[in-house]
Amino acid sequence: MAEHDPSAPALFEISALAPAPSTTRATSSFMDLEDPRYAYMFGFLQADGHLASGPGRKGRLTVEIGVRDIAILREFQQLTPYNSSITERVRSTNFAEQHHSATWTLCDLEARTRINGLGLPYGRKSKRITPPRVEFSRRDYLRGIIDADGSIGHTGQGLPFVSLTTASAAVGAYLCRYAKVVTGAARQIGRNARDGVYNVVYTKEAAVQLAEHLYYPGCLSLARKWTAATSLASWERPATMRVRPPGRRWRPWEDRVLLALDDDTASAAELGRSKASCSVRLWRLKTGQVPRPEDVPPGT
Repeated sequence: MAEHDPSAPALFEISALAPAPSTTRATSSFMDLEDPRYAYMFGFLQADGHLASGPGRKGRLTVEIGVRDIAILREFQQLTPYNSSITERVRSTNFAEQHHSATWTLCDLEARTRINGLGLPYGRKSKRITPPRVEFSRRDYLRGIIDADGSIGHTGQGLPFVSLTTASAAVGAYLCRYAKVVTGAARQIGRNARDGVYNVVYTKEAAVQLAEHLYYPGCLSLARKWTAATSLASWERPATMRVRPPGRRWRPWEDRVLLALDDDTASAAELGRSKASCSVRLWRLKTGQVPRPEDVPPGT
């Protein structure tokens, strides 16, 4: 993976990992992100919602998802003290001749202004969304993001996984920081060369721990994602599967040796690393995927 994207907005400190205390509708205002339900809802809206403006005071917020997940739209409708509607339609798409979807639509200007102010931009927003800049229930927000744009389950080899695909550098980096605190697993984001998005993946014990943390009993979530997340808890590492040691970081002096020798076989023998590792690192240095040693600040 590539180094951190310098265009990503500043991240935010992770303090308490536990969810915010449960609140009732009588004491929680609309889109109060310290309420776990609204934090989840906002994360879902950032990932899967669309805020469109119109002439004058007109405009609307829409969320279109597969009809099998319509229950979550009904939850959003109940959480919203403004008039909104849920409609269904069947249409042809690139993936299916008949795609049955459900759409939640909210037009109220006051509601849209509140949601926009919290960080859901009008128009194209996939690269522009960032974690909220107000206090919010962190794991509920991330569960909303993953429910909308992530995947949970088992690989073809039966290994548990939790993944997120996002175009937002800020959201991808925030998940990496948060998950490291929860699981100890370190990830660095880098844009996929094919479509320019970030793919963050956790597997094995890290996936089990992250799923258990995000999908706690009684939380608001997609029913199918809840079922998939809870199914990961039964996984146990086979006795024959060795634990991979933490990755060995490349140091500037090693990069200098690598560039000086310009040969993966010779570098592997000199540095005590694998030939494959040296080959990949040399390619990244030459193509600018990672900083060259002369560009690294002293003491790093």
